Amino acid sequence: MSASIVTVLAKFYEEYAKKTSSKLKLIDAYLLYILLTGIVQFLYCCLVGSFPFNSFLSGFISCVGSFVLAACLRLQVNPENKGQFEQISPERAFADFIFAHLVLHLTVVNFIG
Repeated sequence: MSASIVTVLAKFYEEYAKKTSSKLKLIDAYLLYILLTGIVQFLYCCLVGSFPFNSFLSGFISCVGSFVLAACLRLQVNPENKGQFEQISPERAFADFIFAHLVLHLTVVNFIG
């Protein structure tokens, strides 16, 4: 059972390394970083407490929002999805990502108080 899981994961990694562009790998690394940051914040809240609750909530919302925005960017930049996003160039998608990040983080900073 575990040998087949290892085989599947090895095949997945091999295909991912071979067929995925470096732009998408960079976005995937950012997605992993944001995911791990959110997990660490949640675990810290569970173990230590959430005394300034607005601070925890702001940080966690920032992680979730950043993850969603990066996932949307990955969808729009992926060449396999070109038919669904014909009128959106990769540069436009990145500009939208940056603008949405600015709005998100201005809201998060405002919510901290």
